[in-house]
This record gives sequence, C-alpha cells and structure tokens, in this order.
Amino acid sequence: MANGFRSMIERFNLKPRKLFLIDSLGAFLTASLIGTIGAGFQDVFGMPQKALYLLFIIAFIYAVYSICCYFSIGRNWRPFLKGIAIANLIYCCLTFGLVVFYYPGLTVLCLIYFLGELIVIGSIIYIELMTVSHCSEKKFSG
Repeated sequence: MANGFRSMIERFNLKPRKLFLIDSLGAFLTASLIGTIGAGFQDVFGMPQKALYLLFIIAFIYAVYSICCYFSIGRNWRPFLKGIAIANLIYCCLTFGLVVFYYPGLTVLCLIYFLGELIVIGSIIYIELMTVSHCSEKKFSG
C-alpha cells in the first residue's frame, strides 16, 4: 500500500493541478450522497438532518473552492492545496465528532459510510500534503 501512495504522489508531483480536480469531484460526490441519500433516508442513517445538512454545505463549499482553484490558480498553487488539505482535515474532525456524538442513534450503514469517507479523505489529505512538500515550484500543469 505504501508503494501505491508513493506512486500516486510521484504522478501528482508531475501534475499537481489535478489534485484540485480530484478534490472537487470527491467533495461534489460527498455533498451529493449526503444531500440525497443521507438526508432523504435519515431513518436508515440515524444521523440528524441538521448534522447532515452542515456536512453537505461544507462539502459543497470545498467542491466549489477546489474547482475554482483547478481553473484559476497558476504557479502559486502550494498555499491553496495546503489550504484545502487543512480544510479537509477539519471536515474529517467534524465528521468524526458528529459520529461520536450521535453514535447511539447511528445505524451500521451510517458508520460504514462515514468510516469509508474518513479513510478516503484521509488518503487524499496525505497525498495533497506530500505533493505540497515534494513537488518543485516549476511544475503545475493539468
């Protein structure tokens, strides 16, 4: 698995801009899943709608931020990628906190979904931060 991460980081070192696109697509997917499945079937998930809407809004904002970065950021991409990585980390902490807080009422399906989401987002955070710290300044292409 470490070789897989290393391989991805090397690929993104060549084209770090693509991380903004991947981050945006992932955030749009998260917002879509939470907004439709989570909120629409709240009784199957067990997470209160207010909490789901909060996560939906944050994911949507992150998606818009990342897609705007993908299309508009030039050579000074490092602080923006580091910013979305930190924002993703905050989202993960909030999600984990909500899962712990509402744990007694959550279903197994909800726990599996959020555990999977945390693993995926955590992996993206790792790749983003490694790309920020290892990629040369001259590289920023699609």
